[in-house]
Amino acid sequence: MISLMFSLILQQATTQNRQSPQAPLPEPKVFFSQRQAEKLPPKREFRGAWLHTVAQSKYAGMNEREMKQYFVRLLDQLHDAGINTVIFQIRPQADAWYHSSLEPWSEYITGKPGKNPGWDPLAYMVEECHRRNMDIHAWINPYRVKLTASESAFKESFIRKNRKWIVRYGNALWFDPGIPDCRNHIVKVVREIVRNYDIDGLHMDDYFYPYPIAGMNFPDDSSFRNYGIAQGYGPTQKTDWRRNNVNSLVKELHETIRSTKPWVRFGISPFGIHRNIKQDPQGSQTDGLSNYDDLYADALLWMREGWIDYCVPQLYWEIGHTRADYKTLAEWWGNLNYASSVYVGQDIVRTMNPGQLDEKMSLVRNNPGLKGNCFWPAYELENNAGHIVDSLVMNYHYYPALPPVDLLGDFRAPEPVYELDLRDDYKIGKHLSWKSLRARSETERPAYFVIYRFLKGYEPENIEDPRNIIGITQNHYFALPSHPYSGDWVYLVTAFSRVHSESASEGIVLRVH
Repeated sequence: MISLMFSLILQQATTQNRQSPQAPLPEPKVFFSQRQAEKLPPKREFRGAWLHTVAQSKYAGMNEREMKQYFVRLLDQLHDAGINTVIFQIRPQADAWYHSSLEPWSEYITGKPGKNPGWDPLAYMVEECHRRNMDIHAWINPYRVKLTASESAFKESFIRKNRKWIVRYGNALWFDPGIPDCRNHIVKVVREIVRNYDIDGLHMDDYFYPYPIAGMNFPDDSSFRNYGIAQGYGPTQKTDWRRNNVNSLVKELHETIRSTKPWVRFGISPFGIHRNIKQDPQGSQTDGLSNYDDLYADALLWMREGWIDYCVPQLYWEIGHTRADYKTLAEWWGNLNYASSVYVGQDIVRTMNPGQLDEKMSLVRNNPGLKGNCFWPAYELENNAGHIVDSLVMNYHYYPALPPVDLLGDFRAPEPVYELDLRDDYKIGKHLSWKSLRARSETERPAYFVIYRFLKGYEPENIEDPRNIIGITQNHYFALPSHPYSGDWVYLVTAFSRVHSESASEGIVLRVH
């Protein structure tokens, strides 16, 4: 609502916005009359990127200063590409990219398992992402202990100490999901992460039970005898028991996160095929490996029960793929209609090589059950593979988008800002300033503010149109940009909570000659 009105003369060139670290958003690149005819872009859209650390040898060659500089450059590139959520792999195996009392430092940081790098990469990434108004979700792999296990791996302290929990499958070591102590350990790991770090989400990908190796059974006969039979599962029900092991972990992690920090989202990115229609009449019209039958992961149960806030099926195939058509799968996932938000996992190279970005992005945007995309991997955005960043910036990420409110539950929006005023000083120049009330809870705390701008009398004051967003800031002020036309300019300011719920707006009118 418009509460204050000022008349002033503003020069066409005003003081540059000095908000750190973000520069002002670009001026609208179309005239107002043209904008009315455009299709409304989404104001809310998940725009994520997976930043994996597993099997990445480059970090071991960097010292602390070099790695920090690299992360700053990478986050700047992702921010410029329109990414609003970074999914950072902090536990690629039973190890840590953070200070942990439970597991050793990751070998992918220094090149040596357990070696303390002398700093905390996760704490640094949390700070840098939040400086850019980007969410950060901490990505863990729950069961993988060692990606490639040589004999020397068994000499490592953590593996030697917990050998009774660990099995070898192929060339890798895994926690046995059927052993309750393994689940308890993973829950403790997640509780430690959520308690000690200001993350916005906790994320797991598609590795629960490992992908099957032809001719090789996962070696859990012993744990099935010890635990499965005692739980009432018969000799022919091992697959049901395995699914229950994973379901129990997901449910307990959901409860752990909610009881520790209820504003932290919990999301999982399963393999893109839940079940094929030949296995289930409600399955997708596909013919590939099944998340439910081969990885023992029942993503639909997690969504139906509200154990996860969002789901990101990995739809890494091409449109027209003979066994797993992207279009078929996107429509199948988009039609589920559960409370959990659904985003689409996009493989950058397999999208850009056949030139299918526009069609894939349109399929997502035109399906009301799909709320955004997550790009694999972030390094291909860094490389601008197939000119994907150019395409996103000039088209689908041309305007800013705020993350959806994907946290399940009823959370109040922040109170509106107040005392919105125009000020001028030598440090900031001409700027808007405002105040916000102290929040009653962390979920209602104003985490950032969005500034909208309208030319009065020429366009509706619609804050659902992201083309009207002129700034996003964590500060309680906003340096005024230049104005392309004379007239009365309406500025509206809203407060957003850390779960992205939006307050009512407060406004001011500025007259420009």
